[in-house]
Amino acid sequence: MRIIDFWDQGVAYHADNQAFVDNTSKYTYGEADKDIHKIAAAIHGNGFAKGAHIGVYAPNSNDAWLSLLGLMRAEGIWLPINPRNSVEVNVDLSDRFNMDIMFYDACFNAEVKAIAEQVPSIKAFVCITGDGETGVSLADFCAGHSDFHQIGEQVDNELAAIFPTGGTTGKSKGVLMNHEALETFAINWFTHFKFEENSVHLVVAPMTHSAGIMGCLHFMRGGTNVITKHVDPLSIMQDISEHKVTHLFLPPTVMYMMLAHEEISNYDYSSLQHFVVGAAPTSVEKLKEACKVFGPCMTEAYGQTEAPAAITLKAPWDYMDKDGNINEDRLAGIGRPAGLNMVKILGEDGLEVPRGEAGEICVKGRLVTLGYLDNPEATSEAHKNGWLWTGDVGVMSDDGYIKIVDRSKDLIITGGFNVYPNEVEQVISENPAVQECSVIGVPDEKWGESVKAVVQLKPGQTTTDEDVIAAVKAKLGSVKAPKTVDFIDDLPRSPNGKVMKAELRKTYWSGKDRAVN
Repeated sequence: MRIIDFWDQGVAYHADNQAFVDNTSKYTYGEADKDIHKIAAAIHGNGFAKGAHIGVYAPNSNDAWLSLLGLMRAEGIWLPINPRNSVEVNVDLSDRFNMDIMFYDACFNAEVKAIAEQVPSIKAFVCITGDGETGVSLADFCAGHSDFHQIGEQVDNELAAIFPTGGTTGKSKGVLMNHEALETFAINWFTHFKFEENSVHLVVAPMTHSAGIMGCLHFMRGGTNVITKHVDPLSIMQDISEHKVTHLFLPPTVMYMMLAHEEISNYDYSSLQHFVVGAAPTSVEKLKEACKVFGPCMTEAYGQTEAPAAITLKAPWDYMDKDGNINEDRLAGIGRPAGLNMVKILGEDGLEVPRGEAGEICVKGRLVTLGYLDNPEATSEAHKNGWLWTGDVGVMSDDGYIKIVDRSKDLIITGGFNVYPNEVEQVISENPAVQECSVIGVPDEKWGESVKAVVQLKPGQTTTDEDVIAAVKAKLGSVKAPKTVDFIDDLPRSPNGKVMKAELRKTYWSGKDRAVN
């Protein structure tokens, strides 16, 4: 099945349920479906065939949802455009990913004008929020075309989307995502988590990434997607309480900000069934705190663009024993392989390592991408002997639960010893004054690299470099303890909220003979 088929189930059985709610409008499934059909019919009526490459450039909104589902009904290929990207990045992606149509919000008039000037191959610009300054309005685009569009039958291995990779150290690759992969993602989540009628999903992170796909999971049971009023910790807490939110997804950084907020205890979180954190390693101490604040709802999903958000999964019951106590070892991991995946820890020789030993996390199954757009070399490098090599180093327990040691590229080699930053970061995050930290290797004449901690403190909190170093030394020994600690106001982040270690490293490796990428 395709995402649009999930939507059709919602329309068929829950037409009067609220489908989408944002700051300005509400749509039932039946109401939204009429607009979705009009958009799909207009795409074809304006001369764009099945398989057209279509982008949606908009903040999270009901208009964005309608445009996304309209292009899916038209059997277009979705090109997600992150609204937080720079114009330069979106120009590059629009050009290299061969965009045919751009649906856009008028708030990006200036950016779209620049894209239109630099990417003349885009054939149509459609403003989905009134009259824009480039192209035509959605009303004019749809005028004179049918109110209904009959979608065709699904074809094996047909493309659903081209997802850009993170691109924090270079240009993003285009991940070719077929319908089978997104269907497998959905089945994995439905078999591992709770999805029931009357679910309410709070959309906070950009719909162009995991939050959008996760929102689509609620269609089949007639659930509601609510766009948060404002993307800040207080608004999120208020929306959870007001809308009785059952599901939401946040990167760890935003959860940390919520936990540090002075009003965290003023709202009701009892409706939450799955508070999903992912996209980056999560502090165990912060997860413990979150379990106390939000209740037994903390959930984790591990994946990557090439195998979206469902390589391994961890539900609340995966780390709570029968008495409701936390199994800290499982809390520190990323869960176990989702039902429709094969996951192994492989060594450099391609053989599975013994349980309890570190190796690269590899996955096989229909969840995995077909490869990279126009990049056979990268496709071959990532896919070896039928396995997708994730680049993450992990350890699997005897019962299949996996703990990530770190990204293989983030490994610090100091005096011949291997130090995985995530292990050090977990200890530093136990300090109650620390909001978030990043550990990197920096040049050292004696050791080649030495361990440095870059720390962002909670508002109004203080600690010392001596305290940070001593805590790590006590738990992990002197080799893994930071030799230096820097305190900064804000860690550098990608448009998706991930800490950009490559940017941090540039500060310390500038002018050196080599750099750790």
